[in-house]
Amino acid sequence: MSSKMDVMWGPEEEQALLDSIDHWVEKSVAPIAREYDLADKYPDVLVEEMKELGLFGATISTEYGGLGLPARIYAKIVIKVSSVWMAPTGIFNSHLIMASAIERCGTEEQKRKYLPRMASGELRGALGLTEPNAGTDLQAIRTVARREGDHYVINGAKTWITNSMHGDMALLLVKTDPAAQPRHKGMSMFIAEKGDGFIVAKKMKKMGYRAIDTCELVFEDYKVPAENLLGGVEGRGFHNAVGGLELGRINVAARGAGIAEGALRLSVRYAQERRTFGKPICEHQAIQLKLGEMAARVEASKLLIESAANAYDRGERCDMEAGMAKYMATEAGAFCAEQGMRIFGGYSYSVEYEIERFYRDAMLMCIGEGTNEMQRIIIAKQLVARHKI
Repeated sequence: MSSKMDVMWGPEEEQALLDSIDHWVEKSVAPIAREYDLADKYPDVLVEEMKELGLFGATISTEYGGLGLPARIYAKIVIKVSSVWMAPTGIFNSHLIMASAIERCGTEEQKRKYLPRMASGELRGALGLTEPNAGTDLQAIRTVARREGDHYVINGAKTWITNSMHGDMALLLVKTDPAAQPRHKGMSMFIAEKGDGFIVAKKMKKMGYRAIDTCELVFEDYKVPAENLLGGVEGRGFHNAVGGLELGRINVAARGAGIAEGALRLSVRYAQERRTFGKPICEHQAIQLKLGEMAARVEASKLLIESAANAYDRGERCDMEAGMAKYMATEAGAFCAEQGMRIFGGYSYSVEYEIERFYRDAMLMCIGEGTNEMQRIIIAKQLVARHKI
């Protein structure tokens, strides 16, 4: 598959696509970022333009109407958008993780029914994993699906679900056998379209990552057709969910690198504009030390992301590589955003300067898609497993 994608997306095609993303970011994303972020306003206009660009089908195979992008190109797109405004990447990323799960694990009927409409953006999806008592420990979920004839009845709650208010459906992780041991054998996933009993309880108010709908969901006797059980077989939900984590972590790594790059860009410009003691602050050694460290971390992050994405595109196991990229790039995002705040000094605390948004957005990347503490544990375990003595 990767060789076919590489032929389709040669250097010229890749550059043309990235140029179009650059143009879109400059023309449409940058002018509204501050206004929409501060107002916590959903960017409907960007969603329509994302459809035209094909972003909702970015990683969906061409067979189902998508662009069929390899991870290495998709990551570059995410970096470019996030370097100006990270939040819009969540609108298509959560959607694409759902699509990836359907393409990897779904029945042929499910693929034909959903993927073409997801690729066009007609249907937009979410990933329903997290619950109030279950984040990193997915096996602790309590949402239950009970079989009744030709459908299942779902009861429970989900939280921190991106795309759940403005999207059309979610891929829900539930317990179909709550008594199963080990616990993961009793878990299944369902393609859940909105309907009676699918309740968007409230939109979460967040420090950062604003303008995008992150909500609490409640399911009260929500009925979903049995044909919407992902893959058609119960008990595979946990593996279906964790199977998409590598691409998800590459994406979050790319967001972190984008935040880092954007913070660096703003800082380099401001350091040349701002003068103290008769000269631009970029000529002060204290500022130069910050800029140098920031630049090195940005480039190191990009190389780790490229390494993980290439391994993913080759079909290799890459949980260690994706974990390294996620850990280092998101920490780089947090570091560069903080250093940017210090470079901007007192002005960084004003919403008139966009560096404060990068600072607010950065910490989420260190927490989401598996905490960075968990990434280091994954890296260590894989390191030992790959170098047994």
